[in-house]
Amino acid sequence: MIGGLLRRFERIIDPYGDVEPDGAEPRRVGALPPLPQETNRFIWHFASEARWPFLALLVTGGLTGGVDAFLYAAVGRVVDALGSSSPATLLADHFWLLVTLAVTTLLLRTLVLFAASLLEQQVIVPSLYNRIRWQSYRRLMDQSYTFFQNDFAGRIAQKVQQVGEATGDFIVTTLQTFWSFITFTLLAVAILGAMDPWMGLVLFLWAIGYGWIVRDLLPRIRRAGRESAEARSVMSGRIVDSFTNILAVELFDPGRRQDTFVLDGFRRFVEAIRALTRAITAVRTAVAVLNGLMMTAIGALVLHSWMQNTASTGDVATALGLILRLNQMSGWMMFNINGLVRNYGTVQDAVGIVSKPPALLDRADAPALQPAGGAVEYRDVTFHYGKGKGVIGNFSLEIRPGEKVGLVGRSGAGKTTLVNLLLRLYDVERGSILIDGQDISGVTQTSLRREIGVVTQDTSLFHRSIRDNIAYGRPDASEEEILSAARRADALGFIRTVRDPNGREGLDAFVGERGVKLSGGQRQRIAIARVFLKNAPILVLDEATSALDSEVEVAIQDNLGEMMQGKTVIAIAHRLSTIARLDRLVVIDAGRIVEEGTHADLVRRGGLYASLWARQSGGFLPAAAE
Repeated sequence: MIGGLLRRFERIIDPYGDVEPDGAEPRRVGALPPLPQETNRFIWHFASEARWPFLALLVTGGLTGGVDAFLYAAVGRVVDALGSSSPATLLADHFWLLVTLAVTTLLLRTLVLFAASLLEQQVIVPSLYNRIRWQSYRRLMDQSYTFFQNDFAGRIAQKVQQVGEATGDFIVTTLQTFWSFITFTLLAVAILGAMDPWMGLVLFLWAIGYGWIVRDLLPRIRRAGRESAEARSVMSGRIVDSFTNILAVELFDPGRRQDTFVLDGFRRFVEAIRALTRAITAVRTAVAVLNGLMMTAIGALVLHSWMQNTASTGDVATALGLILRLNQMSGWMMFNINGLVRNYGTVQDAVGIVSKPPALLDRADAPALQPAGGAVEYRDVTFHYGKGKGVIGNFSLEIRPGEKVGLVGRSGAGKTTLVNLLLRLYDVERGSILIDGQDISGVTQTSLRREIGVVTQDTSLFHRSIRDNIAYGRPDASEEEILSAARRADALGFIRTVRDPNGREGLDAFVGERGVKLSGGQRQRIAIARVFLKNAPILVLDEATSALDSEVEVAIQDNLGEMMQGKTVIAIAHRLSTIARLDRLVVIDAGRIVEEGTHADLVRRGGLYASLWARQSGGFLPAAAE
């Protein structure tokens, strides 16, 4: 029964907020409203998405402080009652006082605390915290390829994790804990001021001093908190980088230079934490001194009033109880304010990442690409990665529908850059790229990439089953289609032998992070199977067989040839024998076309291609000249 009641409250806030229904058309990049880039507005944005639960939390926070203050005042009345009545007449003389105290303690206080816990733990924490993380993740997935190249994946993931908890904790602490403390303090000032205006004045001055600490000393904690959050992210990113590249560390770093690099991250984090803890110690000391002065002054005033017969014993009990409770609450509240400031710094640090507008946006009215054969045209394209010169300059190339074109050139000539521009991983700096007469900058990125199948030289797989990895481009594919694609990629044989540590076998086996449990050649065959299954009209092969031995390459060449039938193909290969049979070879040097024609034509001309063909050894080409 209780579980069912709690589950009803857990459904009040949608933990996601913007999940598309199954089968919905892919949204355009930039269609999601951006998250606020200013910290206060970011926090307010998510607070407003759960306004009614937070208003209820504000009420319960105020009631919590009010009930506490009432109980201390009531204790003073009970002490006076004990002094004015005998044991035999206590109930008769003060029945309603005792009943009120019992009902408040047993019923009202319990209900208030239950409501506060229900709102925080059932309504807000599971759902809102996850909503913030999910919506942050969704915006990050709209970012460009460059965005992820320029940062640690582990650092970005940590920002997503941290921002949900930090934002939620900040709001909850402010509305519940902080507001409860303010309510209690205001009522304490009113109660003590009614007993003696001087006690009210002392508490008023104490509140001013407390505010000074919050205003002048806590910002130091906020700055230190932001710096420690950044240092923690850098440290985590370096740790993840070490684990992700463990093979390179084992093979090329016997002296453990990597440990020194990671140690530098640890040292920066330790220094940031030390700066934070120094600021915390200064605040705690200031609060201890301020509370000591407040308790001594009010204690002396109430005892003086009692000695002058202007305060009862119950008044003394109420005053001492209130100031002891204030001392306890203020220390505890300062701890919460420290957490509040740390959380604010964490949100401030994360907002710069999760709220950053995407660099590559779809236009608001961008249509889906309408493929009509697969014609590709580079029209006077210039691109230099923002450096002004040195990569692709005034490049033009037309590829007819169904034509198979190989891009040839030294390493660094710009071949892969041209492919990345076609995929719109970057926007051209000048000129345009067209598919079937449609400028790719004017169509949705999702529809563009849906029409292009890609196998790259750097094949990464998800830590999921082999089946999921093959079907990633076509999740609705049948088991027979997945098996057929694996067979055509000459992958079915090794797939049947794969077994992961959890006992899953074959297509069900998980491949490890980035596919580390498979060899390079096995990963590449899974990627080829994925492209076979996707069956897109335009095919991009960027060193698609570079990780395969010659025997396996020969085994799948015929299938690759079959897959190319009726498709526009752009192939890059340093092993020229793999692309020599294509319809046309385009030789690129320093981002410009220097030759083009068939393999036989280019060899006869005796130009750069003939030189590369003659000098090629072991399947590699010399690097581009500086």
